[in-house]
Amino acid sequence: MRRGLVLSSLMAAVVVTMAGCGKKEEAPAPAPAPATAPAPAASAPTSSAPAGAEVVKIGHVAPLSGAQAHYGKDNENGVRMAIEELNSQNIQIGGKPVRFEIQAEDDAADPKQGTAAAQKLCDAKVNGVVGHLNSGTTIPASKVYNDCGIPHVTGAATNPALTKPGYKTTYRIIANDNALGAALALYASDKLKLKKVAIIDDRTAYGQGVAEVFKNTAKSKGMTVVDEQFTNDKATDFMSILTAIKAKGPDAIFYGGMDPQAGPMLRQMDQLGMTNVKYFGGDGICTSEIIKLASGAKSLENVICAEGGASLGKMPGGTAWKQKYDAKYPNQFQVYSPYTYDATFVLVDAMKRANSTDPKVYTAKLGEANYQGVTANIAFEPNGELKNAATTLYTYKGAKKAPLE
Repeated sequence: MRRGLVLSSLMAAVVVTMAGCGKKEEAPAPAPAPATAPAPAASAPTSSAPAGAEVVKIGHVAPLSGAQAHYGKDNENGVRMAIEELNSQNIQIGGKPVRFEIQAEDDAADPKQGTAAAQKLCDAKVNGVVGHLNSGTTIPASKVYNDCGIPHVTGAATNPALTKPGYKTTYRIIANDNALGAALALYASDKLKLKKVAIIDDRTAYGQGVAEVFKNTAKSKGMTVVDEQFTNDKATDFMSILTAIKAKGPDAIFYGGMDPQAGPMLRQMDQLGMTNVKYFGGDGICTSEIIKLASGAKSLENVICAEGGASLGKMPGGTAWKQKYDAKYPNQFQVYSPYTYDATFVLVDAMKRANSTDPKVYTAKLGEANYQGVTANIAFEPNGELKNAATTLYTYKGAKKAPLE
């Protein structure tokens, strides 16, 4: 295993790692249970608890249906793992034993369903929320949580606009798009010496936001944006867009969007003979699923993508955590589950420090977090952003995702 290269950006430390090893021993976990698919929109205890224990509900929202369901399942798995481990610890808060339960909701990556799910969690008086996955659902949902006074921690939504309102109930434990987009543009310019780039985005809050950061950073480094094209998060046919871009002769394409579109786009780049064009994208395309979606496209090997945080091998507890995850949920890991796992623990850590599960009491303690998680040491800026957030670049070689050398 080897150390990686560190890049800097204006907003965050950008760590381009290669491979590494986990450094921190994890607390013993319960024996892995047979992997089963989580039931959406369900609330269920994950462990027995003493009679009279207070039930503490942790809400979780992500797309559990539709093209992005693989992300949602992965995120929910992280929360379920955390809750199972918390229940094994026989925690007492406010002098009473507590039992944690998940209330999982499906927002189908749709902003309207996202706000409806958030209101449902408010009406259910959950004690805290982990989520959402998409910036387009998280941003409107954040106002709902603020209005009903329930804190939420996202480990996936990366648009910087999320924390701009200054809600004291909103926290993010992953690098935002200012870090992701800038890291990719800096690598394209400084490392690869690329001169011309075309940009495509899916018009979502996430895709448009990360593309804008990439574009502005690329221009500041002297790169020329030869074309800008737009699609949507349901599209699968990109031949006309790519044909127009091909005529402009770019060295690279940046795509702001998710892997259900990136996979077909890579296949269609092969069909158009664009196999020498680099393909950049944020964490939305930086998944294992894109390998399947690209269906053997040669262009997959041109992908350079960015994730918030260190690579699993460089996370403080990443290697041991991933072994436990794979034992419980084989072949389901995507990107964000280590962060939803940590987000659950961060909420409970604040409850313990406040000696209360009441959001009105413990929310203030979230801002004072100094929690050693699996992903990083988690502490927050005054606006709810993660302090000292890192970003890792990845590529795909031999149909495997790997930290960039």
